[in-house]
Parts: sequence; structure tokens; C-alpha cells
Amino acid sequence: MNRVVITGVGVFSAAGKSVPEFWETVRDGKSVIGPLTIIPTEDLHIKIGAEIKDFDPKEHFASKQLGLLDRFAQLSLMASRQAVEDSGIDFHTDEGLRTACLIGSGVGGQQTLDESYYRIYAQGRKGVHPFTIPRLMLNAACSHVAMEHGLRGPAFAVASACSSATHAIGQAFHMVRNGMVDMAVTGGTEACIALGTMKGWEAIRVMALDTCRPFTLGRTGMVLGEGAATVVLESLDHAKARGAKIYAELAGFGMSSDAMDITLPDAGGAARAMEGALKDGGLNPDDIDYVNAHGTGTAANDSTETRALRMALGDTAVEKTAVSSSKAVFGHALGGAGALELAVTTLAIQNGVVPPTANFTEPDPECDLDYVPNEPREQRIDAALSNSFAFGGLNAVLAVKRFEG
Repeated sequence: MNRVVITGVGVFSAAGKSVPEFWETVRDGKSVIGPLTIIPTEDLHIKIGAEIKDFDPKEHFASKQLGLLDRFAQLSLMASRQAVEDSGIDFHTDEGLRTACLIGSGVGGQQTLDESYYRIYAQGRKGVHPFTIPRLMLNAACSHVAMEHGLRGPAFAVASACSSATHAIGQAFHMVRNGMVDMAVTGGTEACIALGTMKGWEAIRVMALDTCRPFTLGRTGMVLGEGAATVVLESLDHAKARGAKIYAELAGFGMSSDAMDITLPDAGGAARAMEGALKDGGLNPDDIDYVNAHGTGTAANDSTETRALRMALGDTAVEKTAVSSSKAVFGHALGGAGALELAVTTLAIQNGVVPPTANFTEPDPECDLDYVPNEPREQRIDAALSNSFAFGGLNAVLAVKRFEG
């Protein structure tokens, strides 16, 4: 089997519209959660989120193309342009024939759906935008990324709620590793700050009113954020042959299903996914220096993930492993979260810095691991896990290693 390396990274998020800006924000634990401005909030109980500021799509897309793009596809294209440029590969050559494109998203074109319902039910109009279906379909982002970059290998979207991006990246990783393709452009995207979507999340009563405080005593819930991240995966032999810059090695991928409850998490299911990633990557629990946790900031998720980490890593979880949640910085991007968090994990390994859990106040006795509160920590990271656990009990975990030639 091929070794698989990460040779390109792109991020377009509330925490930064480029990789350097994103990394600086996450590294320093600067939370970008704040009042929402891109939707009306007078009828909302939850009025905060992590939104991308100062983004005018007209500056980045031709008017003909823009008419086909919901915001979630726009964000994915912005991140993918960065990742492809960063990789230095021209996929419009024969390289594109053996390159996969897998993009995860939990809900797809929510702004288009909102606009369509408003036209019909509020304005009483007889029709909707002629490109409504191409804009809202879950595969729209994947299709546009593939078209723009000439990616002519296997291409499809992955939807598994908050694990969507991690499932997409994991499947792409296996394709490269087993030789089905030489490369993959993969990641996730979500533009979930739409009025109808916010109303839905309000109704389920897991949202914080002020900010996101993962693993902290008295935490009150999660905060939605929008964004996209893309990575270019490549077989090591292919990367070496062209002298590619290598960020890190993607070593393993684990999946599991809780098969228990549609909303409540299960520690056993999460632990099985982590154990699967370790086994798939040929890693032992004591190899793991850092875990980028799912860490949503809800009472149930954070205590359950703590138990899962203890189950999967044993004494290492207490004695060695640093754990942090990036959602305190840029919110929960739902189906795009795993891609953003893989970018964090990759950059943490490359830079030798564990990013902190922002907004941390008082330790919770039920969350008793090393959560790196508020301040970054310089530390060599040889191996790390990036966790994603979704409603419906769908778990996905990526194992990443420092690249050693």
C-alpha cells in the first residue's frame, strides 16, 4: 500500500481566509465568535455565530458562475483554489485523470433553500430561481471543485452530519493508499448560517447564548460557524517524484457507528473509531501526542468524548496526550468541521505547537484531561488524532503523523 502525504492545504473560514491567517488565529486561541450580521436576527433567540467577514463573492466569481453557486459551494471553491495552488499541481494535464475529488457537507445549499421557501411561502411567488436544484444539491461543491480544477477521477459528496468532511477525507485517503488514484483533492464545507437552519438548531436546545466553552464547567452549548477547508493528498512516491512540499503524513482512518441514539453520543462508539484509526495507521495509544477533539461545548459531548479518549488511549490520555477543541475559536461548521480541524492538526504538527482550547474558565470534574487552556503550547507532535462525531452516532477519526522521509 502507498504511504499518503498532505501536499496542499487551503482554508476559507471565519478564523481566516488564508492558511497563515487561519493558523495565527487558531494558534493564539482568538475566538471569532460574535454577533451575526449576514442574516436578520430579530426573530432569533441565538444571535451569535462565527461568520466570514468581508467576503464579496462578486470579487471572486464571474456573474455567470455565481448564479450557479450557493454559499457553501463558494466557500469550498475558495479553499480548494488555495490548496491546489499550494500543491503546485496542474490537474488539467493527465494528472487530473488519476485524481479523486471528495467533499463533505452536512446540509448543502441552505441559503438557496431558505431563499426558495421565502419566495413561495412569504412572498407568494409562483416559482423559484431556475438553478435552485443545482445550487442546493449536496454534490454541488464537489462538482464545481472538480470542474474548475480538471479532476477527472472518482468524485462524489459525502454527507454524515458533523462527520461529513472527515468521512470524505478518510475515503479519499484510502483511495490513494490502495492505488485507485494517485492524488485526491478533498475536504469539507458548510454555510449553515441561514435563518431556517438557525431556527432548527435553536429548537434542539444545544446552542450557547454567549460563546463556546468546550470542556469547561458550566458550558452551555455549541455555536454554529461557517467555513471550508481542502487538502491535497498524494502518494508519497508521486510527491517525491515531483519534489513536493510535504506538510505531514496521513496515516490512518477509523470509523464506527454507535447504533444507539439519533442525538446522544456514545463513548464506546467514539472510542472504536479512535482505535480503528490507530490500528489502520499502525500506531499505539502512547504514540499520540495531541488530539484535536470534536469538542462541541455541549454538556453531553464533552464528557462523553473525555470517557472515549480514556477508553481508546488508556493511561496515555491522562499522562501524555494534549487535547484541545478548535470550535471555541471558529464555531462548529457541521459537515465542514472535520476538514477545518484536520487543517489545524496538520499545521500543529508542522509548527510544533498545540493550539489551545479558547474560552476555558473552570475545569469540569467530568472532563479531567489536559485541554491546553487558553494559551498555545510549544511541543513536538509526532502523531495526532482528529476526531469527528456526528448526530446519528456516525464517528470518523483521522490519524496524522509528522513526516519522516
